[in-house]
Amino acid sequence: MTHPPTLSGPDGRPRCPWCLATPEYLRYHDTEWGFPVSDDRRLFEKLCLEGFQSGLSWRTILEKRENFRAAFHGFDFARIAAYTEDDVSRLMQDAGIVRHKGKIAAVINNARRALELIQTESSLAAFVWQFEPKEAAADPGVATTSPESIALSRELKKRGWKFVGPTTMYSFMQAMGLVNDHAPGCVQRGEVERARQAFQRP
Repeated sequence: MTHPPTLSGPDGRPRCPWCLATPEYLRYHDTEWGFPVSDDRRLFEKLCLEGFQSGLSWRTILEKRENFRAAFHGFDFARIAAYTEDDVSRLMQDAGIVRHKGKIAAVINNARRALELIQTESSLAAFVWQFEPKEAAADPGVATTSPESIALSRELKKRGWKFVGPTTMYSFMQAMGLVNDHAPGCVQRGEVERARQAFQRP
């Protein structure tokens, strides 16, 4: 399998080529993408933002991320679970986010499903990290789904979650550190791998 090439960043060091489009992308790539996460609120936020990204670019969502955080009360899912139609109306009038009624409704639905999941799994992190692949991908930076992302998608859908397809779940797993999909040769690949090795699985 052919691995994606790296490109030189502003500092001359090699990076995944996708991250060089904007300074925001570069900062996200270097400080967040692939580093393992066990915080339930951050995991829930990413699940929601991946859902909003469906049909759009991550650049669009990343540029609006602070607006999303403000609009959805920091992705406090216990609070979002209590949202009413008034909140839906408020969000549909917020030009700072993606005003898609189905995706907004999915966030509220998924907040309620997250509360249910925590009652049986102890935490969202404990549930999600069960789907970490046992072996590193042979083709980092190439795949768009995996057996594990398909399994995670299937289990969430069974539990009533929305906008959690296999490709969306693979993007989530890449971002939250369940897989290290930095290109071979990317300066951050080793950093992420060291973080993953030191990470305490929930």
